[in-house]
Amino acid sequence: MAMKNATLLTGFFLTGLPYQPEWQILLFLLFLTVYLITMVGNLGLITLIRNDSHLHIPMYFFLGNLAFVDTWLSSTVTPKMLVNIIHKDKMITFSECMIQFFCLAICVTVECFLLAAMAYDRYVAICKPLLYPVIMTNRLCFQLLVLSFVGGFLHALIHESFLFRLIFCNSNIIHHFYCDVLPLFKISCTDPTLNYLLVFIFSGSIQVFSIMTILLSYTFVLFTILQKKSEKGASKAFSTCGAHLFSVSLYYAPLLFMYVHPASSEANDWDMIFSLFYTVIMPVLNPFIYSLRNKQVINSLRMELKTHT
Repeated sequence: MAMKNATLLTGFFLTGLPYQPEWQILLFLLFLTVYLITMVGNLGLITLIRNDSHLHIPMYFFLGNLAFVDTWLSSTVTPKMLVNIIHKDKMITFSECMIQFFCLAICVTVECFLLAAMAYDRYVAICKPLLYPVIMTNRLCFQLLVLSFVGGFLHALIHESFLFRLIFCNSNIIHHFYCDVLPLFKISCTDPTLNYLLVFIFSGSIQVFSIMTILLSYTFVLFTILQKKSEKGASKAFSTCGAHLFSVSLYYAPLLFMYVHPASSEANDWDMIFSLFYTVIMPVLNPFIYSLRNKQVINSLRMELKTHT
């Protein structure tokens, strides 16, 4: 009955980001530029990794898939947000809302697992360099990638399935710029306590697992670097790991605030601001964070440009 009543709802109204009317054109151009840079940066990085055989190693295998997930994540959220900024009708159908959240949940979860896999790869490369080819085999990399996507799909499926137990009868106004579970819980006529509990358990567990994997990996990396006598090698390792940790910090901070902090029944503009970080800002930053200080990627890019000029 709950699913039947929920699906009778024709759609939701997305309030969008809070801004003054005179900012409309400026915000549209800003986010359009960010989206175009995101597409060019991530798709360009994928193409570069695919075309250069020197980049066919585990580190760039995970980086290429991270770029793919960032492209998918940005395309799930940003186009609809751009339409809503310039269009008065900010409606989204029930099915579009469910699909948007499902894709979003997959992308965010897979990115958590990929960041953990990348940290483990750096741990093996720096702490066990002689065993690196033996441990980080193509088979293991593929298995980690498949597990990441399977985990992302199952995590999204759990929350998506339990969304259909909710009934929306009082309001169809979502105080957000995309469909997410927490704003949907706040407008539900059904008690969403079970849904909140599932979010806290599953999202919290995934984030704690991936963060602990990252912290442990880089703790061992740090000790190994400090023991090295080679200043050049230590500087290179610090540079690579520093970029990874910077990206991880920017990504996980808003996620922890959004999904692990105690739930509030009131809509909050800060939720949308934090959401911007992992849905819009991080997908555009990641290609530059991981590539600009990486000489191998820069050299590959130079060679690629030379062949086309």
